[in-house]
Amino acid sequence: MTSALPALLIQAFAEFFPQGNGAAVVLLDQEADPGWMQAVAASFNQSETAFLLPCPDQRQAEAPWALRWFTPSCEVPLCGHATLAAALALVHWGVLPADSPTRLQTRSGPLEVAVHGTSPYSADLVMPTCPLQPCPLPQELGHWLGVSPLKSWTSALGYGVALLPTSVDLAALDGPMVARSLGVELSRGLVLMQAFADGVPRPTVLGAQADYQLRFFAPGLGIAEDPVTGSAHALVAPWWCEWLGRSRVVGWQASSQGGGMVCEPQCSGMILLTGAGQLVWDGVLKTGCAAGVPGEWRHCLNGG
Repeated sequence: MTSALPALLIQAFAEFFPQGNGAAVVLLDQEADPGWMQAVAASFNQSETAFLLPCPDQRQAEAPWALRWFTPSCEVPLCGHATLAAALALVHWGVLPADSPTRLQTRSGPLEVAVHGTSPYSADLVMPTCPLQPCPLPQELGHWLGVSPLKSWTSALGYGVALLPTSVDLAALDGPMVARSLGVELSRGLVLMQAFADGVPRPTVLGAQADYQLRFFAPGLGIAEDPVTGSAHALVAPWWCEWLGRSRVVGWQASSQGGGMVCEPQCSGMILLTGAGQLVWDGVLKTGCAAGVPGEWRHCLNGG
């Protein structure tokens, strides 16, 4: 494999720096060994690092690019902010024209993306979602929050979700304490969400006021707290649309960095997320890697 690979860092779901969630993106020229990709992701130490690989014949491929995501400790099947970053990276590198939709083949199936405007760009990505299943969460959750959730759910994505009353100062919650307090059943993802209290100024995303806010914790994935999480908003936004009687909603993530997106459920059962991104650095990754294990990329490249 080439010893100098294009690589960059983008703050995704951010309209200005240092808002958003950092995602490194690496452009491969052949299949890469998963152990090497994991080591690179651990070195970058971002919530996720995305690896893009062009399909052998992009003109005929249903999805011209294969995409995989790694946290510092493991590969994940779905990541919204690193998908947005990957789309912005392709436009920045000049291999994808702006306003030209394409598909990225992933372990969660093909994901449609489109980048709009000129720098700074915004991007659309169509993400899978799944129904929230009402379920009580561990009682310890209410104990360390100091209040019982108004509603709670689990999901096929593996995330627990709790709706908190507006009396809770969501942004002020001790994130490290939350992450340390999660049991094994919630360690792969916990969404704490709430409406905004009356009279409280709301953040704006792409010129629109936010309708709800959340925080996301996933210590089981090597992420104590994720700053802005596309998969979490894709999961809960349909509930907020139904609750508020809207066809689309604006979600905000009340982490220390903050950031948000516009969320619009589609008739296909997917959800359209729209957000901005900011380029932080652009360079090359000067390290070789072992060739990929045969078949490791096949389910991405072939969509199977």
